[in-house]
Amino acid sequence: MMEKFSSQVLNPERLKALEIWLQETGIKLNQVNGQRKYGGPPDDWCGAAPGMGCEVFISQIPRDIFEDRLIPLFRAVGPLWEFRLMMNFSGQNRGFAYAKYGSPALAAAAIRTLNGHALEPGARLSVRRSTEKRQICLVGLPANTGEEQLLQVLQELSEGAEAVSLNSEPGGGSASAVVMYASHHVASMAKKVLVEAFKKRFGLSVTVKWLSSAKLLHGEPPRPPKAPSSPLKPHRRAYLDAVQPSPEPPLAPQPPPPFSRAVGGASSVAGPAAPVSPGAPFRLPPVDEVTLLQGVCEVYGRGEPLYHLQYLCTGADGFLYFSYQVYVPGLATPFTGTVQTLPGPNPVAVEREAQKATAQQVLGALYRA
Repeated sequence: MMEKFSSQVLNPERLKALEIWLQETGIKLNQVNGQRKYGGPPDDWCGAAPGMGCEVFISQIPRDIFEDRLIPLFRAVGPLWEFRLMMNFSGQNRGFAYAKYGSPALAAAAIRTLNGHALEPGARLSVRRSTEKRQICLVGLPANTGEEQLLQVLQELSEGAEAVSLNSEPGGGSASAVVMYASHHVASMAKKVLVEAFKKRFGLSVTVKWLSSAKLLHGEPPRPPKAPSSPLKPHRRAYLDAVQPSPEPPLAPQPPPPFSRAVGGASSVAGPAAPVSPGAPFRLPPVDEVTLLQGVCEVYGRGEPLYHLQYLCTGADGFLYFSYQVYVPGLATPFTGTVQTLPGPNPVAVEREAQKATAQQVLGALYRA
């Protein structure tokens, strides 16, 4: 019992060392929402904000080790855009932290260099790539919720909401939504405030949770690309029919009703494209996979697919590996999988090639349905 109690007592020598380090370096730490943050960005940062794949997750940190030991260690790999140490009310850390660099290459270097690093005897750090979740699920919305109106409300109630995909719940009495945010941080902040905000503003009791996704285990080599997991078969068959000859034209979709009278009226939705003639042979148009997938979605009035690509690693073969989630408005489940592409002349070109590979896999899944 005494050993357990003593483990909760702060080490005064290490607290003093942290205080001296802060005074000598002039570094400022801000504590908010159970975490103590450096940077985001620091005052001397030059360049744009980091994109996806630039953050590492650090665990197995001794509870009385603080930023004076951790920040210099991780900054030795490269400049830090941000460092967040999770804290509890006692003043101890919670055993894990996040470090964000300016590029995925520096994040990969931190993993290679510092995973297994011994801070002290018997204490080795675990360093792996952060999942950086950016999608949350809203459950318990009115059945007549419209996507545009919901997105407008979310942008008023929280920061960084970028896109919404609505789904009808079984029974048709309510709806749910997948919301994509600009970063993990703003998604976390939204997750904390939306329940109370919806109750206060609309009298709605909604549930907010992270969108579940498959995790890549640390140390596991990237799997070869495989067919993506797919949504419900009736939806997949509808998309397949859209790109094959069909004797019956599809029905025009109905415009969604408004989310709330306080937000505005219903938004109009364009009707489907003209059906393919039953007697004409099927030929793919001379467009790339991304454009083709978008066209397939537009045929049924589904809207533009939403791509979420996350850099995983660079393989020994030189390929860049990405995981993806593709959200199609109106489908309950996103397409998920893994793709690989060769390095390109710039990040925009690499992202475009990864999108093409992703769209090709999704189209392949639709044809196999």
